[in-house]
Parts: sequence; C-alpha cells; structure tokens
Amino acid sequence: MEYVLIVLNVIILILLIILIIKNKNNESVVEKIGKLEISIVKEIGDFKSDFSRDIRSDFDATNEKIDKRLQLISDKVNERLDENFEKTNRTFTSVLERLSKIDEAQKKIDSLSSDIVSLQGILTDKKTRGIFGEVNLEHIMSNVFGANNKKIYEMQHAFNNDTIADCVLFAPEPLGTIAIDSKFPLENYQAMVNRKNSADIRTNAEKMFKSDMKKHIDAISSKYIIPGVTSDQAILFLPAEAIFAELNAYHTELLEYAYKRRVWITSPTTLISTLTTIQIIMKNMERDKYAEVIHKELQLLDSEFGRYKERWDKLYRSIETVSRDVKDIHTTTDKITKRFNSINQVEMGAITYEEDSSSS
Repeated sequence: MEYVLIVLNVIILILLIILIIKNKNNESVVEKIGKLEISIVKEIGDFKSDFSRDIRSDFDATNEKIDKRLQLISDKVNERLDENFEKTNRTFTSVLERLSKIDEAQKKIDSLSSDIVSLQGILTDKKTRGIFGEVNLEHIMSNVFGANNKKIYEMQHAFNNDTIADCVLFAPEPLGTIAIDSKFPLENYQAMVNRKNSADIRTNAEKMFKSDMKKHIDAISSKYIIPGVTSDQAILFLPAEAIFAELNAYHTELLEYAYKRRVWITSPTTLISTLTTIQIIMKNMERDKYAEVIHKELQLLDSEFGRYKERWDKLYRSIETVSRDVKDIHTTTDKITKRFNSINQVEMGAITYEEDSSSS
C-alpha cells in the first residue's frame, strides 16, 4: 500500500511540473493543481476503499475455504480415529479372549499335570497297574463289539483249570475261543530306557525286562491255551504303546519267542486292528451261514415250483378243453338260433297267404 502511494505522489509531481511548463498563468496552474489534487485524493480514497473491500472479500473467501478444508480434515481425522479405535477395541477384545483361553489352557495343563502325577502314583503299584490294564482292555472290547456283549466276549472269564483270563473272545470256528490277558512290565522297562541311569543299571534292567516278558508269555501260553476248550493261540495285551514299540524296535527275539509259544503280543492300537479284523471275519462267516440257509430254501422252493408248474399245465389243458367245448356250444347255439329265426319267418308268410285266399 505504501508503495502505491509513493508511485501516485511521483505521478502527481510529474504532472505538476508539466502543467507549470505549459501554463504561464500561476493562478490557473494553482487552480488546476488543486482540482487535480482533489481528484487524485478522491481516486486514491476510492482506490483504497476498493482495495480494502477486495482484500477483505478475498480474505473472507480464503478464510471460508480454509475453514471448510479444516472441517473436512477434522472429519477425516475423526473418521480415521473412530476406525482405528474400533480396530483397536476389536484387537483388545480378541487379546482378552486369547488370554482367557490361555488361562483356561493353563488351568487344564495344571489339572493334567496333577492327573499325570496321580497316574504315576497309580502305575507304581502292581495291583493298580493291573486294574488299569483290565479297564483299558474292557474299554477297547466295548468300543469294538459293544458294551456287555457277552455273546461275543466276556471279562474275567473262568476256565475249568481254575484260571481266570482278563477277557475271552468267543469267535466261531475255526477261530474258536481266544483268551486275552493284560500284562504291564513297567519298572524294569523304565529303568532300561532311563538315560540318566548308568550303563550297568540299564543292562541289568534290560535282562530283567526280557525275563519278565518271557514269564508273562509262558504264563499265558500255559494257562489260557487249553486243548479242546480254547483256540491254539492267545493274546498278550500291553496297555502301553511305548513298551510295544520298544519290543518291535529292539527286542524282536521276544516276539519270536511269543510266536513259538502261540502268544500274540498287542498294544491298544494293534489290538483294535486285530479285533476289527476278527469282527469282519465273524460277520462274513455269519453271512455265509445265512447264504447256505437261503440256498437250501431256494432248492426247496424250486421243487415246489416244479410241482406248481405241473399242476398249472394240467389246469391249463383242462381250461383249454372247456374253452373249446364252450366254443362248440356257442357255434351250435348260433346255428339253432338261425334255424328258429328261419322257421319263424316261414310261418308268418304262410299265415298271410291264407288270409288273402279267404277274402277273395
């Protein structure tokens, strides 16, 4: 603004000099200068007013645009903040849920740890360990054949030689009655596989473990393979998969020894597979038995059907003879009917002729 005023003053000074040069009359010059000064001051005032109004208008428009832009930015920021807050809230909720699940899992782990400690306490006693094997065996039998299915199996079955097997499977011939007994040689096995023990302790434990297994195999072979009563084979059930894996991996001579004594060593997994196979064999044998019965019934039905066909042929021939006779009778009836009709027509003609003669 100051720069504009300076320029205007310079212009006024130049005009004054020009007017002084062109006009010799000072009064006329002073008058013109006064008028010019008034005009210039007015124009400057108008310019200042217009310029102030334009600046104010531009400032108001700019301020309005800035306000709108700030409001838009504020709305966007609030929207983003709301979205981020919602996402953060969901994430926080999810974290809380995960933490609660972790807390529940931790409680279950603690409970499981106490159960494992309790189970270890149970397995250290031979009697409770034996009960554990029997319960596990009964659970497997009930899962495969159904609970208390005494037609197929029986728990704690007594034989006539004063021995009691943990379970007996009543399979049809040629399988026969198969005894299943649970054995759990744990102490020497644990000492044998414990890497913290010395080599001598582990070697001695391995010998004792093999001795325990052979004793169990011999006991099952001598007690539960009874000629004329049971099958010529029996099953030794190991409730622990680890012991069964140890036998198959490092002590195959024990498996061969059991094979010679007609004793099959199984774990929970292999026992289920064995029992499932036996179940399929039993179903196939039952189906074959019913197929034989059906075949005999079909043979009897065939003979009955032969007699039925013979009687039907006789009846058909009789019906055919009767049908032929009926047809002949029908033909004769037609002929008689035609004859009666012709006779009737002849009589009516004769009567008409006689009436005509009498009238004449």
